[in-house]
Parts: sequence; structure tokens; C-alpha cells
Amino acid sequence: MIAKNKISILFVCMGNICRSPMAEGVFTHKAHEMGMTLVIDSAGTHDYHIGAPPDLRAQQTMRRAGYDIAQLRGRQVCQADFDKFDYILAMDEANLQNLQKLAGEHAHKVQLYLNFSKQFRGMPVPDPYYGGEQGFTQVLAMVEDAADGLLQTIKP
Repeated sequence: MIAKNKISILFVCMGNICRSPMAEGVFTHKAHEMGMTLVIDSAGTHDYHIGAPPDLRAQQTMRRAGYDIAQLRGRQVCQADFDKFDYILAMDEANLQNLQKLAGEHAHKVQLYLNFSKQFRGMPVPDPYYGGEQGFTQVLAMVEDAADGLLQTIKP
């Protein structure tokens, strides 16, 4: 169970092997650098990659930028997540809608991650899965910017 005094954040994309683990890795690293103790996780709205490591292209992009996400494993959002997490952050509108259908009384916790971004506010984090390396580089820039904004929002 999550301690009541710790803020908890869940990053959500479709399969939990590209965008949301990248967001989790960046946010975990930045929060740690700031000395913040938070509960941070990621999940997918679909069950495509349960137990799988992040996409190799995501891992490589992150490694080049100084982040390590190799230990993360894909999982699907479950009903208990809506009780556990303070922030449930979707990478795009389709995943936001899926989460809102499941959220019930916890709908206020669900929002788009890039709502916290200065540079990319109002945009979706595009799914890089079917593209090339540039897509993963773009996702990294977006989740780094949003991480900075979210950390400013929750910083004590």
C-alpha cells in the first residue's frame, strides 16, 4: 500500500513499452535528483505487452540521454490503480478516454500528461512504435518537458 504522505503518479500509454516507461524513467530520475520521494509507475490500457521490457529503441534512446529503463516491465492498468495513484497521466486522447471510462469516482485524477508541459501543452505524445528513431527522440523531448512542469506543480 502506498504511504499517505507520498505523492503517487502513474503514466499510461497503450502497451506500456514506449511512451509511458519513457515518462516513468525520466520522471523517476528527475524526482530523485530533486531529492523527492514519490511513488512512480507506468502501465498500458491494453494487455499487449504484459511482462515485456520496454521497446529496445526506447531503451536505446533513454540510455543515450542518461536514463535506464531496462528493468521496467509492461503491465496493464487495473482498477486498484485508481485508488492508489494521485495522478493518472495519459499520453494521448485515446488512452485518456479509456482511462476515463474506468475511473468512476476517481475521474478527477485522470488527465493528459502534456498538460504539464510548457513547450508541448495541448499536444498528444505520439506513439513512436511504428516509426523510426526520430519518433523516440521526439517522445523523450516531450516527456522531459512535461516532467519539469509536473515536478514544479507537486514540489513541496
